[in-house]
Amino acid sequence: MSESPHLRFFPYEEPYPNQREAMDRVANALDRGQDVLFEGAPGTGKTLSALVPALEHARERDRTVVITTNVHQQMRQFVEDARAITREEPIRAVVFKGKSSMCHIDVDYQECQTLRDTTREMVETESEVRELEARQRELLAESREGDAGAAEARESVMDELDELEAEIDEYETANVCAHYRNNLVADTDDFFAWLFEDVRTPEDVYAYADERELCGYELLKEGMEGVDLVVCNYHHLLDPNIREQFFRWIDRDPSEIITVFDEAHNVEDAARDHATRTLTENTLDAALDELAESDDSRAEAAENVVRAFRDALVETRDDALGVGQRESVGENWEDLSIANDDRRDDLTLAFLRSYEGKGIDTETELAVQLGQALDEEYERRYRDGETTTRTECQTLQVARFVSTWMEEGTELGQYPVVSVRRDAATEEVYGRAELYTCIPRRVTEALFDEVAASVLMSATLRPFDVTKDVLGLEDVASLAYEMGYPEANRRTFAVDTPPLFASERNDPETQETVASLLRDAIRFTPGNTLAFFPSYAEAERYHERLAGADLGRLYLDGPGEDEEDLRRKFVESDDATLFTSLWGTLAEGVSFDGDDARTVAVVGVPYPHLSDRMEAVQDAYDRAFADRDRSRDPGWAYAVEIPTIRKTRQALGRVVRGPDDFGVRILADRRYTSADMGKYSVRGAFPPEEREELLDLDPTKLKFAMLNFYGDHDAYDGTPPEP
Repeated sequence: MSESPHLRFFPYEEPYPNQREAMDRVANALDRGQDVLFEGAPGTGKTLSALVPALEHARERDRTVVITTNVHQQMRQFVEDARAITREEPIRAVVFKGKSSMCHIDVDYQECQTLRDTTREMVETESEVRELEARQRELLAESREGDAGAAEARESVMDELDELEAEIDEYETANVCAHYRNNLVADTDDFFAWLFEDVRTPEDVYAYADERELCGYELLKEGMEGVDLVVCNYHHLLDPNIREQFFRWIDRDPSEIITVFDEAHNVEDAARDHATRTLTENTLDAALDELAESDDSRAEAAENVVRAFRDALVETRDDALGVGQRESVGENWEDLSIANDDRRDDLTLAFLRSYEGKGIDTETELAVQLGQALDEEYERRYRDGETTTRTECQTLQVARFVSTWMEEGTELGQYPVVSVRRDAATEEVYGRAELYTCIPRRVTEALFDEVAASVLMSATLRPFDVTKDVLGLEDVASLAYEMGYPEANRRTFAVDTPPLFASERNDPETQETVASLLRDAIRFTPGNTLAFFPSYAEAERYHERLAGADLGRLYLDGPGEDEEDLRRKFVESDDATLFTSLWGTLAEGVSFDGDDARTVAVVGVPYPHLSDRMEAVQDAYDRAFADRDRSRDPGWAYAVEIPTIRKTRQALGRVVRGPDDFGVRILADRRYTSADMGKYSVRGAFPPEEREELLDLDPTKLKFAMLNFYGDHDAYDGTPPEP
């Protein structure tokens, strides 16, 4: 039997178990024009299983593969895989990051655009001047030889030169970018030869360009045309405006792009974030100041809209703040409830009461037009050197937001929110209006429709029908591979501790049961232990309870911690425990291989905070997917239970990362067991093969079970601990 053609891109001697089959199935799906939902446990080799057939498909059809992730560690892994591939079958690959991380002069996106355009115009003008000077010298020589026509032509050329030299003088005071200018005037062939000798990281490109005073970001954009592979972040694909530009830089029509999403269970939240729009009181105040300085005839109409919306926002947030609540507002945004079941939200109603102009739609459109005119003027001033920074037009931001708020605020899946926070500098409380997007398919459906095909891969992508519904996928091939490592190398215990409902977490007996369980788990682990909790507050609670218990080093994670440094300290230890939140960054996309961590414990069922915002998502899913035949209502299942179990499964996957690795995985909460907890039971939300591995256990028996397991693997260094 002949080898599959895509294996020429496989960079290692032998695929992992199931990897060869997975590559074949992905290849077949791509050939049929299908999208792929691919779940594989750690060790399945998902990245290469998707990337190898995608590269073959793209090579044969003159397409480009774009692989994307929102996890930094995975980005590094993509680079390593791409480097390995190109040593076997040369590919042209580019690793792309946003401008902010690659700018040599530290300006924002809008300033960069203006600098780039002005610099290009200046260089083009200088080039025209050189060409005309050469032409006038030729004509001068011809006229001296008696050619009257040459003399007349030279006069015309000299007139053009005078005009262009006047333009050059204007550029003396204009804002330009010296790095980008060097891109345009220098020979950059060496850069592109260097770029494609290997797979270069954005940091590599930045260093190369910085040393030569070039703009690496713009060079990278120039080098992306028609490449085989691009590695990037989610926002390059999920933001429609960025995506359009991004595909233009690659010089591909969307139908010539294959997208591969890693950690694809995160696409839902990422898409929701990209679709959500916000507007603060500060921006409204700045827009009013801007309009007060304008003598444009449209300024009065614009002010009618902006002032009314600003007054409505202040009124709404003040009314929503209960007695004494204002004093307790902190520096983080806190949501206030403004939605109504039977009418528009409180902010919109206040806006309609406050507005006294000649028509909201008409005056909002005039505000948008004025904002665009002001924005163009700000760009001109910056381009011509009249200002040292590129001013953002606040009126344009406000007008566009208000227009969207009024037009889309009642659409299915759009949820209006007002939030408040305290300014750290002034101590003043101020508000923010937000149009929150509950249904991510508003963003993702268009993307998946326009590209040739997509592969979405994750260790926790099931149930596939839910992923398909939520993201708006149509013709889909689904494949799932369970962990291919020996089952004897792992134990997964569902421990019958009291269910940690939010209302029960302060119960002293419950806390003592959980603390005792954690003490046993840590004592009987021959090495490091990971402990995940529903929140950082719960992690801190049990970190404090176990402090001083002679359990080795106890590390506590929190919102302000440097998690990369914390992880490094933890893995360098040999008898430590790390307490963290399941909703933090260490619960997924981070490997704890071998001795880095032996035991992982998930304490409680870490449902997200069930806020008004989350209830809005549930309601939107209930309405959008009411026709789905599921045993539970789609709102709860799609919005809460399934994402929570995915988070739990991600945390369990931090240990047992290779064929020779071994470890214990603990789920501490009665809801994970086979006990009848009615609608609160979550065991059934796990995939079938994972349910089969769950072993119910009394909390007092955990230490014996762990002693037996680790003893069988000869894991203890010296005498095992005594129960």
